[in-house]
Amino acid sequence: MSGPAPAVKIEALERRLATIAGDRSPAALASSLSAEDMVVTDAILRLDLPIAIFTLDTGRLHGDTLGLIEAVQQRYGHSIAVYRPDPHATLEYVSHFGRDGFYRSQALRKRCCEIRKVEPLRRALAGKRAWITGLRRGQSAGRGELPAQAFDPVHGIEKFNPLAVWTEDEVWEYIRSFDVPYNALYDQGYRSIGCAPCSRPVAPWEDVRAGRWWWESAEARECGLHVGPDGKLVRAKETVA
Repeated sequence: MSGPAPAVKIEALERRLATIAGDRSPAALASSLSAEDMVVTDAILRLDLPIAIFTLDTGRLHGDTLGLIEAVQQRYGHSIAVYRPDPHATLEYVSHFGRDGFYRSQALRKRCCEIRKVEPLRRALAGKRAWITGLRRGQSAGRGELPAQAFDPVHGIEKFNPLAVWTEDEVWEYIRSFDVPYNALYDQGYRSIGCAPCSRPVAPWEDVRAGRWWWESAEARECGLHVGPDGKLVRAKETVA
């Protein structure tokens, strides 16, 4: 493992978040409760910044993932807003295709993600001027050119990725240094955690996101939160801060 997350990166993260809070209010962190999102959550709450934090409870998350909502409340005295899918849409999907119909085809998997994640995200971002994520370039080859800031044309909102240049080791060193709560599944070999039936542990030599939608080709492993209408990662022109 490398040494602690460089102080310069932590300072840059804090400055970026403070600037977003001051210039782009109302702003929100869309947290998947991942290790990266917990780093951003910690920075926001340590600095007492006026940035909302929300998560998407798809109805299929691991119990360890959902437990972080209470862990944040206990650690910071802050409640994370929870957005859930339309129950009528989920019932219709299950009625037609079965609870785990997403294993049958890529189209059915993406439809499930649309219902359980993408549509709730639209509601959560409504009225916001800034969308903050914990995405990193090192998470997959498809995110290798991830900008630190760009206008997202799908949601019509400025999107910030303040951990874009952080490494996985730096994320974990931050978590240890600041005693940040994290998902216990990481200790069981998971490196990217989404819905329970769509995530699994990975070997140390595998790609970070190899355990997500593992039954599909690597280039298809996105849920739609960060992609355009064509199903590809949005390549919006980077915004100069």
